[in-house]
Amino acid sequence: MGGERIKPVARCVAVIVMLASLSVVDACASDTTVKKDESSGKTATEAGSEASSAEAGERGSRTIPQPVVPGDIPVAPEDKRVDLSVPTFSDPTDVTNPLFPVSKQESVLMVGHVDGKPFRTEVTLLPETRIIEWQGQRVETLASQYTAYLDGRIQEVAYDLYAQADDGSVWYFGEDVADFENGAIVTKEGTWFAGKDGPAAMIMPSGPKVGDAYRTENTPGIAFEEVTVKSVGKTLDGPLGPVEGGLVAEELHMDGKTEDKLFAPGYGEFYTADASDVEALALAVPTDSLSGPLPPELDTLSSGALDIFDAARSRDWNAASATVEKMNGAWKTYRTGEVPKKIEPRMSEALAALSRAVDASNTEQARQAAIDATQWSLDLRLQYRPQTEIDLARLDLWAAQLMVDAAAGDAGAVNGDVFTLGYIRDRILNTLDGADATRVNTEFLKLQVATADGDLAEASDTAERLRDTLRSLQE
Repeated sequence: MGGERIKPVARCVAVIVMLASLSVVDACASDTTVKKDESSGKTATEAGSEASSAEAGERGSRTIPQPVVPGDIPVAPEDKRVDLSVPTFSDPTDVTNPLFPVSKQESVLMVGHVDGKPFRTEVTLLPETRIIEWQGQRVETLASQYTAYLDGRIQEVAYDLYAQADDGSVWYFGEDVADFENGAIVTKEGTWFAGKDGPAAMIMPSGPKVGDAYRTENTPGIAFEEVTVKSVGKTLDGPLGPVEGGLVAEELHMDGKTEDKLFAPGYGEFYTADASDVEALALAVPTDSLSGPLPPELDTLSSGALDIFDAARSRDWNAASATVEKMNGAWKTYRTGEVPKKIEPRMSEALAALSRAVDASNTEQARQAAIDATQWSLDLRLQYRPQTEIDLARLDLWAAQLMVDAAAGDAGAVNGDVFTLGYIRDRILNTLDGADATRVNTEFLKLQVATADGDLAEASDTAERLRDTLRSLQE
């Protein structure tokens, strides 16, 4: 994203993190919560849908006002556009479109590389919804959190809003974006909301056909993308095998450049490539969930890596070496089964790095390698265990990362770790009872204050106490 980069004052970190997930509410409208109609007992969407039904014919024939696009951008002709009519939304949070099944996906992991560095995204459906007013309608939208990591560090977070129209198309109602550099928010450019900055944008048609064109973002100067369908009914190489019914598209950007995109039933966005940069789907649940109990090998991998994290700090290399050997044996057994194709090589690389660090008796490298191995093992556990349980474990993992970064004296990394912890906390806080949520928030607030004060030693101590709290919740 372009534009002037402005770094926030360090002391503002505590406030920014606490409000990060709430900024969607502030930016969308004065009232974006789902409320009940006091006289009817219906939600705003249900009450509004009666009026929507009465006006469906009128709205279905109305045209969405289009923003001006510079003449040198090779946009599709209007007769190819399938997103020009105002849709109606009677049951917008029940998304049944197989090529963008956002309401059915609890968690999605994508991996790849950008600028030659490893790239990872975690997409999580949040429990709350948002009300957006657009074209005379109050539309209840799903909220999805997109978190991107570049070279292991937080790079971007977005809260995306989606709703399905009555014709089965899925629409994008905006995003609250934060871009990071060196652990700090440097810009929120790219943030937009339907009805405030521009129109809602079709993210996926119902029954797309070759030649169909639609704008997935339609606020030139803020965010603009136009997609043209190139082929349908393709068989794609999925995480666990072939996936039929895929869609191949070309996406046009404001600079006139294009990139390839793939979408797959049960997954949604599946693959994106722009020159040498690639982002590919590695795992989605429940689509890739597996039945049965958690395999003991996955327990050995995740618990073993955390044991090595502790053994490396105490320099107990004999114990660390014995644990690495067990982990390698467990992985050798587990990988003979059904392992997601994009995760398998990364787990193998993480274990190899961990083995090298332990053999070299290098504390710093061993602790970082243990964190990396734990991360990939948690991704594998996601096929068997609830998303909230995995995110609780990820919270513990990022608290451990903060301890490593604080020991290295890397204030920027610690700052980014605090942001990351805050965003992951947003995913699971609703699953904790009041007392447990208070315990987590209390330690987190202390962590924010220590980080804002530049007291890395206190931040590390607080992170360790937060880990103790989180472990008690997992018992």
